[in-house]
Amino acid sequence: MGKTLYLECYSGISGDMTVAALLDLGADRSVLDRVLKSLKVSGFETKISRVVKSGIDACDFDVVLDKEHENHDHDMEYLHGHHHEGHESNHAHGTGTAQDHHHHEHRGIKEITYIIEHSAMNENAKKIALRIFEILAEAESKAHNVPVDQVHFHEVGAVDSIVDIVSVAVCLDDLDVTEVIVPVLCEGRGTVRCQHGILPIPVPAVANIVSANHLHLKMTEIEGELVTPTGAAIVAAVKTKDKLPETFEIQKIGIGAGKRQYECPGILRAMIISQSAETDEAKAQSEEFKNPEIRNNPKAENQETKDTIIKMETNIDDCSGEVLGFVMERLMKAGARDVHYVPVFMKKNRPAWVLNVICKEEDMETLQNIIFEETTTIGIRYSRMERTILPRETRTLPTPWGEVLAKVCTLNGKEQIYPEYESVAQLSREKEIPFTEIYRYIVLANKDKE
Repeated sequence: MGKTLYLECYSGISGDMTVAALLDLGADRSVLDRVLKSLKVSGFETKISRVVKSGIDACDFDVVLDKEHENHDHDMEYLHGHHHEGHESNHAHGTGTAQDHHHHEHRGIKEITYIIEHSAMNENAKKIALRIFEILAEAESKAHNVPVDQVHFHEVGAVDSIVDIVSVAVCLDDLDVTEVIVPVLCEGRGTVRCQHGILPIPVPAVANIVSANHLHLKMTEIEGELVTPTGAAIVAAVKTKDKLPETFEIQKIGIGAGKRQYECPGILRAMIISQSAETDEAKAQSEEFKNPEIRNNPKAENQETKDTIIKMETNIDDCSGEVLGFVMERLMKAGARDVHYVPVFMKKNRPAWVLNVICKEEDMETLQNIIFEETTTIGIRYSRMERTILPRETRTLPTPWGEVLAKVCTLNGKEQIYPEYESVAQLSREKEIPFTEIYRYIVLANKDKE
């Protein structure tokens, strides 16, 4: 089972901050070193150290470039529209000598894809890295009104940015992160000088990424660029939720340091979290039946409750099984109550699938966006449906190995016990007892009490 990562972006986010935070969380440095050595890219080495930012100990990830590849990204003078001698020529295009241009290796998406595909990254890490670059390419394409395959990355295509993005993908994979929660991106104000001149903050690439991927942006009074295009693309590529669970436990904390000096701390805090024992869904179901009219009624156990849900469905005839499996996983994590596929034959006798999603109305927009993003469908049908729900509550039940949660439903005065999967699975892993043994014990032990 994968881990849930919470990124706290109150000081913004960049590629190097993200890598540092993930390394601080425990990502394997040897795995990262092996991948970086396999890249068909030269002129860099990496340095990992500890630094203090605003009195806080943090991990620092630095890509040290040789003179040929140095891009002065960490030079503060070009921020806020200030002129920096020699810097503008490094970023200008169409003027100057060939020597002026060697500071950036302008790679297109095809060249970057080749570098990633021919590295020692595993398939999941490659997928993450490529998705980040795809989002960046789309944002730059819109900003400059050129086709995606004609976009030539500037700072992003430079060696240090390739290393940052690849490192983020490798670390996320190594930590087995499958869910990422990012409630908001805090951005600064003012202007920034880049290869295209002086631009307002957020720069066009960041604004396009935020808009296209429905990210939540909060403007602050900090003068300077807090969210870099790479940082925004990382969030857009890996975020699965924008809301934290109501209650959760923090398993581990990682602090990543930024290079620029601002009024804010300049750190990215990353946390591996786990939901409290009583899941949000179990709690919601329990709350449904705390209605005083039911609780105070001696016949409450025989009552049924009705509510309204949304059923969404769409036909899909040109997606692979891998894509459909991934879509189901994302939908369930984003709040769907149920997701299933039904095999059908469509026009021209083509085999296809009908995707069915059951959800609450407030989750409908989020789930629709996931379906449109991840599948080839261009339309989704939906209907509101009434359903009948048995009275239920969540109880903590004892076992010889520890306590577990179970859902208890009541009908005609009789209780039916349904052990919660996650609770049983967690106990099974901790005590190394077969899942079925724990599950069977709970059912049989409570059946004897009827």
